[in-house]
Amino acid sequence: MYAVVATGGKQYRVEPDQVLRVEKLAGNKGDIVSFDQVLLYHDGDQLRIGQPTLSDIRVNGRILEQGKYRKIIVFRSKRRKGYHKKNGHRQQFTAVKIDGIAAA
Repeated sequence: MYAVVATGGKQYRVEPDQVLRVEKLAGNKGDIVSFDQVLLYHDGDQLRIGQPTLSDIRVNGRILEQGKYRKIIVFRSKRRKGYHKKNGHRQQFTAVKIDGIAAA
């Protein structure tokens, strides 16, 4: 059994008991989250595709961690002009453990 959900501008294939890192969601460690935008659902026998979403399927999960990814270095320069600029960026994420996929 698996589903494809959309959150944070991205799509993720999720299964029960999977730990997933998504773009930062509001909430604290231990809070329950529900993904409403389910694009595809497969239960082993039947494949259901939403147009654009399946309104009767929900993916439930629990927040394990709020954190930041590794630092990404952003370096800009213009050749022969002496211009260079160095910045860093750490994207925030939420680690979610998928508890189950259920009909609403």
